[in-house]
Parts: sequence; structure tokens; C-alpha cells
Amino acid sequence: MTTVMLVHGAWHRPSTWAKLETELHALGHATHAPALPSAGNQPTAGMHDDAAVLAAELALIAGPVVLLGHSYGGIPITEAAAGAGNVGRLIYLAAYLPDKGQSMYTIHGIPDPEDTDGLFPLIDEPRTSLYADLPDAEAEQAVSTLVNQTVRSFAEKVEAAAWRNIPSTYIITEQDKAIPPALQEQMAAQAAEIRRITGGHSPFLSQPRRLAALIDEIVRSTSPVAQRGV
Repeated sequence: MTTVMLVHGAWHRPSTWAKLETELHALGHATHAPALPSAGNQPTAGMHDDAAVLAAELALIAGPVVLLGHSYGGIPITEAAAGAGNVGRLIYLAAYLPDKGQSMYTIHGIPDPEDTDGLFPLIDEPRTSLYADLPDAEAEQAVSTLVNQTVRSFAEKVEAAAWRNIPSTYIITEQDKAIPPALQEQMAAQAAEIRRITGGHSPFLSQPRRLAALIDEIVRSTSPVAQRGV
């Protein structure tokens, strides 16, 4: 059985995947949602720490894996999958898709920070940016669960770009107010396949069944993994 590993974005925790996991389970897929150490109450970890956690989690899964990263989560999956032999496909969901030597700062064309200690401020107007297509009560609940995120996670550069060796799918969220669709289009051009979903930045909350059906299509089109050297 293929396991769908779901990697959350900045300021989030694995619980954000609960609705999507329920829908994927109903379609017969196993899921795994690890916690990134760069997000939490008092986090100090960076992107390389996140990638190391994901690599360790991947090593514990015996069967094939489809590795999905949302938003910031696209960065550590790009590094973590490079050393894994069981990842059959990468899925970038409204996610950063970096090349070797890139970080979130460089993708946005922002100079590297002089000091990478401390926390990165929460995105402006998170209710609108992250959850624009959720009802008010659900959006407020989602905002209330957000945690801190380190500057290091946004500043550290990936050391390997797994999408150059592993098939990749980019899912563009067409009404996204957090990562502009135009930027998503630019990053998606590097992926092997592009899919689209109408909606905002967090379709796993606003339309989990529709997103699960799309992921199901992608998983079922993914060939079994052969061991590969990267």
C-alpha cells in the first residue's frame, strides 16, 4: 500500500490534516502526518532539521510513499526525499518548490537575513490569507491553532532538489491569497505535472473531499518505486 505523507506548512501542526486524512482513508489510502520542529510554541529548529525529521520518518515506512508538502512544507520535502528510496512522487500543494541553493527568501527575491535567530512574524491577516474560503467560525478556529515559526526555517537553503530525480505534481490553488497564483505558476513550471484546484490556500480544510479525490488520482497514476540513487 502506498502511504501519503502529509507535511504541513509554516505556523501549522499536523492536526491541520485531520479532515483530509479522513477522506483519504475512505478512499483506501494510508496516511502519515509528521510534525516539523521549526513550528511550535518555542521552536528553534531550521529547515535542515525539518528535512532530517522527514528523512527519518520516510526511512520507517516499508512501502512506497507519495510525499505531499503544503506551502512552506514544499521546501523540506524537496531536501528530505533526495536521500529516500521509497518516494514515488512529490506533490507540491500551493507549496514552495525550490531548486538546490534556494530558500523561501531567495524564491521571493529577498536578501538573506543578517540574524536567523528568533521567530518569523505570522503572515498578515491570516484569516484572509490562509482561510479565505472557510466559514467564519471554522476560520477563527484554524487561526487559534497557529503556532510560532522560526526565521531559520525560511532562510536555510536546500542542499538537494529531489524533484529533479523523482516525478512531481504541483497543485495550484487558483484563488490563493497567501502564495500568489502567479508565483505558483512560476514554480509549477519545474514540476513534471500541473493540476489546479479552485479555492484558497488551505483546500484540505475548505474542500477536503475534492482535494482527496485529486490526490487519489495522482497516487493511482504513480508507478511503483524502484530504488534510486540520488
